[in-house]
Amino acid sequence: MFYWVLKTVVLGPLLKLLFRPWVEGEENIPDEGAAIFASNHLSFSDSIFLPLMVPRRMTFLAKSDYFTGRGIKGRLTAAFFKGVGQLPIDRSGGRAGEAALRQGLKVLRRGELLGIYPEGTRSPDGRLYRGRTGVARMALEAGVPVLPVAMIGTDKAQPTGKKVPKLMRIGIKIGKPLDFSRYEGMEDDRFVLRSVTDEIMYELMLLSGQEYVDMYATSMKDRILAAAKTKAREIQEAALPGAAAKELEEALAAGEESSTRAASRAVDDAAADIDERTASEGRPAADGDTGRSDDERPGGESGSGSVDRAAS
Repeated sequence: MFYWVLKTVVLGPLLKLLFRPWVEGEENIPDEGAAIFASNHLSFSDSIFLPLMVPRRMTFLAKSDYFTGRGIKGRLTAAFFKGVGQLPIDRSGGRAGEAALRQGLKVLRRGELLGIYPEGTRSPDGRLYRGRTGVARMALEAGVPVLPVAMIGTDKAQPTGKKVPKLMRIGIKIGKPLDFSRYEGMEDDRFVLRSVTDEIMYELMLLSGQEYVDMYATSMKDRILAAAKTKAREIQEAALPGAAAKELEEALAAGEESSTRAASRAVDDAAADIDERTASEGRPAADGDTGRSDDERPGGESGSGSVDRAAS
């Protein structure tokens, strides 16, 4: 009851007025029967706008953190998610993953619509990441079609960490249903599950126009977090007393070493220049180039005087 009050009376009309969401492919929504809506995940508001624009009731699998908050805000958040048909799931893996799978299968076996994010978490950078195989397993076990859904612009309207969304148009693209009945009875084959999941992600990539990254979004988030921690540690170390002095000493030492090398090169060049000039001044003159005139040659006589004496 609370679901329909929020959707049709309280929240729905207001959101439609403010954000003017548009839907492409609405004709692909089944009028009856169970189906899985597999969507990309860009923003917290994805779980609000998609159920809002689908005429039938849709149940989403949401992380359990939304249901376990403390204080007034935590209780209000939990009440809201329960009211809009969200089911809490533990994403820690193992038995928790099996519990989430069973929750989703209960919804599908009642003939209802189930919303799921194959990436498992919000994209950290707007790209589309590798899908988890839970969506494939539920589709095969329940024998239901999968509708790929691309949310458009929700990451710009409400980026991660922003509480109040920016007023702008939100788009939703709903693709044609994907039939995986050819894999009936093969829900325990991990290669089949991966193949089905990859086919779903490929259709999501085509619908959304996002760049695809063949790694899990959680792994990328871990990388980003590790890089942020390293950067924070470097900043803290730089702020410690004496850290700046150490860097200054290293810079001065590097400068002194550079100056010493330059001075050494200058001395070597000067020495080489002196050696070259010395060698040039001490070199013997060539024949006929003694620097003396004919009158100053040995004997003290010119060549003409010798001719006169010989004639006499």
